[in-house]
Amino acid sequence: MSSLKKNLAYNVAYQILVIILPLITAPYVSRVLGADGLGTYSYIFSIVTYFGLFGMLGIANHGNRSVALVRDNRQKVSEAFSNTYIIQLCTTVIALLLYFLFIYCWFSGDKTIAYIESIIVLSYILDITWFFFGLEQFAVTVTRNAIIKIATVVAIFIFVRSREDLWIYALIMSCGMLFSQIYLWLRIRKYADFCKPSWSQVKSNIKPVLMLFIPAIAYSIYKLLDKVMLGAMSSMSQVGLFDNAEKIINIPSSLITAFGTVMMPRITVLLGTGDEHRISYLNKISVRYFTLLVVGAAFGLAGICNVLAPVYFGSEFVGSAPIIAGLGFSLIFVTWANVIRTQYLIPNKLDKPYVISSVIGALANLAVNIILIPKFAGIGAIIGTIIAEFTVFFVQLILVRRSFPMSQYLQPVLFLFPIGMIMFAVVYWIGAYMGNTIITLIIQILVGGFLYLSGSMVYLKVIHDEFFEKLTSRIFHHGRHNA
Repeated sequence: MSSLKKNLAYNVAYQILVIILPLITAPYVSRVLGADGLGTYSYIFSIVTYFGLFGMLGIANHGNRSVALVRDNRQKVSEAFSNTYIIQLCTTVIALLLYFLFIYCWFSGDKTIAYIESIIVLSYILDITWFFFGLEQFAVTVTRNAIIKIATVVAIFIFVRSREDLWIYALIMSCGMLFSQIYLWLRIRKYADFCKPSWSQVKSNIKPVLMLFIPAIAYSIYKLLDKVMLGAMSSMSQVGLFDNAEKIINIPSSLITAFGTVMMPRITVLLGTGDEHRISYLNKISVRYFTLLVVGAAFGLAGICNVLAPVYFGSEFVGSAPIIAGLGFSLIFVTWANVIRTQYLIPNKLDKPYVISSVIGALANLAVNIILIPKFAGIGAIIGTIIAEFTVFFVQLILVRRSFPMSQYLQPVLFLFPIGMIMFAVVYWIGAYMGNTIITLIIQILVGGFLYLSGSMVYLKVIHDEFFEKLTSRIFHHGRHNA
């Protein structure tokens, strides 16, 4: 099995675990902590994540890329790691100190939870996931995350018993993130040696790190600021509704992220060999089959959301339904932009289009949120998110139109949308007719899945028979470039 197949298999297996575990814990946590408790945790987590992002700058993408370029030379890998991590160490320590200052001087919410979640900022100091991603050693990170996440789930069921146990829930989640980073440090000596950083090399890393930080923080504005602004301009209950809706959306989103994580270092390596045919082939697969996934997810979630929210999370979370539907459709644009970003812009070091699109999307999101959240709360935040994600994709599409044929990749899969609409209509009617029960939800999922998958496969087989046959026989295989 090629390394690409193995890495994709590892990531898909892990993402399946990531999907299953929240399906087990979310209904329990929602009912035990309630919308206010869940909203409080999520609100502070969003703030904590901002400090972590400022500490990490653009190190994750830059470090991944830098290590991937020299991964066959241990000495150069060691130098790339040391010269990158020293920047991360300095900036994340500063971020942790600033977080404590913010909590002590300005934060007016639940300070107990805020201090507990400082452990998350500490985990950013130790986060070297980017190093293992650059080496395509996904088995290490997958094993680590699987063990920690299972332990976290067990701890939640044992120790979180009432709404007064919010601090325990925050402690469990924060320590899980910290322990997962410590684990990686126990494995790093197998792949690299610690060496004294070179000031000239460190200095040369600062510019690309800062350049990649701009889209990272801009992207976070419309991924995290929604909950921060909801907490500040609306209520913790609205944050809780939004947070649970995101948990559902993370199911298809995590699969897409796993694929992009595997593809970025592989595309980087292929660029070094000049294998344009292989790169084009992998890009085509990405666009066509992840569009199939995300369109089905978007229309399917829109069809079942009115039943899913109260049945899965409890009656207190009925308001999550329209948020689930809106986030589902925003994921379509996220997926398309993710292909352009991880499989073309970052591997080719084309950071400028990435920066421009992210900044414009962030500004669009911020403007819409300021206008709509005070009046429409979570619905206003969703509108802002959809506009932001579409803006990012559209700007990237325009900027790369002459060098990356995204529109050509998309044309054949646009016919998946009518299939999704038919599925939505049938599934929505089932929910309206049968009412909000677990039986209704199961029937909706089975009927919707059958309609969409059968319709999509017939379309791909009949309309795109030649491509379908090539895909099933050659997927991730190219004779001269098996790793």
